Amino acid sequence: MRSALSLAPTITVSRVIKYLGSKRRLVGVIGEIAASVEQAATALDLFTGTTRVAQVFKGQGLFTTAFDQATYSEVFAKCYIETDATAISRSELEEALSYLSSLPPRAGYFTETFCLASRFVQPFNGARIDAIRDAIEADFTGTALYPVLLTSLLEAADRVDSTAGLQMAYLKSWAPRSFNPLQLRAPALLSGPGRACRGDAHELAGALGDFDIAYLDPPYNQHRYFTNYHLWETLVRWDAPEHYGVACKRTDSRDESTRSVFNSRSQMPSALRRVVEEVRARLLILSYNSEAWISREDLEKMCDRYEHVTTLAFDSKRYVGAQIGIFNPDGARVGEVSHLRNLEYVIVAGPEKEVRRATAGFRDARAELAMLSEPPR
Repeated sequence: MRSALSLAPTITVSRVIKYLGSKRRLVGVIGEIAASVEQAATALDLFTGTTRVAQVFKGQGLFTTAFDQATYSEVFAKCYIETDATAISRSELEEALSYLSSLPPRAGYFTETFCLASRFVQPFNGARIDAIRDAIEADFTGTALYPVLLTSLLEAADRVDSTAGLQMAYLKSWAPRSFNPLQLRAPALLSGPGRACRGDAHELAGALGDFDIAYLDPPYNQHRYFTNYHLWETLVRWDAPEHYGVACKRTDSRDESTRSVFNSRSQMPSALRRVVEEVRARLLILSYNSEAWISREDLEKMCDRYEHVTTLAFDSKRYVGAQIGIFNPDGARVGEVSHLRNLEYVIVAGPEKEVRRATAGFRDARAELAMLSEPPR
């Protein structure tokens, strides 16, 4: 039997953007749990982000709903989850990518804002991004290829950026990858139907329908995805917003409308409790970690409306910022990170027979957790 402290083999999904909270290391675990649910036909990925987990569900033949509040996340969901690969002409897609790739560079808002006023992408690539994004909007709006081509551009831009994975700042010196020419690639689409939805999970979780499996991966702290990935938000909206600060963040990031209760320490526990109560699913999978605002015990209590709850824990490297260290605004190292690893929790709740079957390949983590010292909160 596999130890609850080792990760399951990684299930292959499409390469997506660098993303804080990406479940790259847990998709194998979640995929195995989902595959164990007998006669499952539907799945929900409520905080889908880059759609890693939703892609696993869809790849298993489940009609998958991918839900998130971010505009760029909706584009990924429309590409990888809502688009049926069998309905897309491969030759038309390749022709569109070839056309976009051949466009002459034309510097515009993106270049001026994110390559000159700030330094997220090198200007020669920024001018190509401007030209390609304008053409996608002018020539493909309203077509089935629109989210696919936009996803291709987002992923291409991510491959040549100069960040550590977040867009709150850029590197002091150009990253080696930023010197590479922008290259559009066809996204690896999945066959079958699916659904992409955008909105506030706190308000809409209970209105999405009934599911055999629901996966919840809520934000863990005060860091907001709207500002962490403001370039992608702007690249999708293509609205040339006013901006502020060294990172040229959108001014609407200061608006209450772009804030989430899940980024508030005082509001987050009750918000998550409401979502868990309102999601209608036979089997609930909830991931969290030992550094977040809610204890493992409280998370389990949130799920106690289900017949049976089991928690698995996995030793994991912390986010990229912890690997880099602590620096002051002048770029000088001013402190050491207290720890480099934490625990990733996967809570499985539902009928006892199904939960036991879903977690049978992993040793129950409860006894093993007692042997581990949890990192300080």
